[in-house]
Amino acid sequence: MNPFITRGYAGPEYFCDREKETRDIIDLVTNGNNIALISPRRLGKTDLIRHCFAQPELKEDYYTFLIDIYSTSSLRDFVNMLGKAILDELKPRGRKSWEKFLAMLQSLKAEVSFDFSGTPVWGMGLSSIDNPSTTLDEIFQYLKQADKPCIVAIDEFQQIASYPDGDEIEAMLRTHIQQCPNAIFIFSGSSRRHLMGKMFTSPSRPFYQSVITMGLAPIACEKYADFCKNLFAINGKSIENGVVEKVYVQFDGVTLCLQRVMNVLFMNTPSGGTATVEMVGEAIDYLLNLLNDNFETTLSQLPEKQRAVLVAIAQEGIVKSISSGAFNKKYRLLSPSSTVAAAKALIDKDYVASDKGQYYIYDRFFALWLRERNK
Repeated sequence: MNPFITRGYAGPEYFCDREKETRDIIDLVTNGNNIALISPRRLGKTDLIRHCFAQPELKEDYYTFLIDIYSTSSLRDFVNMLGKAILDELKPRGRKSWEKFLAMLQSLKAEVSFDFSGTPVWGMGLSSIDNPSTTLDEIFQYLKQADKPCIVAIDEFQQIASYPDGDEIEAMLRTHIQQCPNAIFIFSGSSRRHLMGKMFTSPSRPFYQSVITMGLAPIACEKYADFCKNLFAINGKSIENGVVEKVYVQFDGVTLCLQRVMNVLFMNTPSGGTATVEMVGEAIDYLLNLLNDNFETTLSQLPEKQRAVLVAIAQEGIVKSISSGAFNKKYRLLSPSSTVAAAKALIDKDYVASDKGQYYIYDRFFALWLRERNK
């Protein structure tokens, strides 16, 4: 197997560093603290949570549940995903564990099916959840009474803000969580559009001051370089000095981008061979060619003004003042007000990020592709 994993968590041997973050999370949750883990996308928040859950202190003494609610759009979706995640986690732990959970779900009792071995299957559709508030009550009753303390991680938690009646749902969840001493919660989300931060730092929001907030910075370059050299060596290959550093600078230390390039470099290095600095450009070109059709489609679907602003941001790299006359003149944009409106639309669509007044494109590969395309 290629040791540079680009999807999911494959175990500690394929996980780079995060020793301090892992220790901090374990110490906080085992001492009863809820956490909000907030960082830019693609730095590895979800894999960090899975890595923490795999540590003996949590794996042996807690039930750990992780759900990604990015694709959800309602409380019914949320409840369906949470219930399924809990059942799937409990099934390998034996009949006694999952029977207690199912006994709590009176509102769905007739909907749970069983496979040929007598194992329960969360097969109900969303239409089966007639009253999601009631089912949510039952799930929290289980969490309160589970025979082990529980840790519930909710990834992309900022998605709740986009639900119909999102404010009411936030308040409902806060009440449930306050009344559930047997469960600790990790709320993970990206800093895009500042939604996640506002949920925990705004005095008007239900979750205000209810958690300890943690950020996540890129892994240090020297740590990642040692990690890469070790994986190459273990697999009978080597890597020149400077290769990892070149990739790291190119992609600002964004974990997923680094892993994708290193995956291709490993793939292109023969057994007993050495990955060289000259191979980096070839690996990046290979990935950009694979992504070309997807990026072309994305670009073609944007209105003309947004497309022009997106290309300008890509060419600039980081835009310190989106409304400045100099920026608008340099890239022949219509007007500062039109540029600001287009940038806001691009932020809402998650193509562009705004951090402390600076604008940049989230997807480093997309930004690089745009620069290459518009040379």
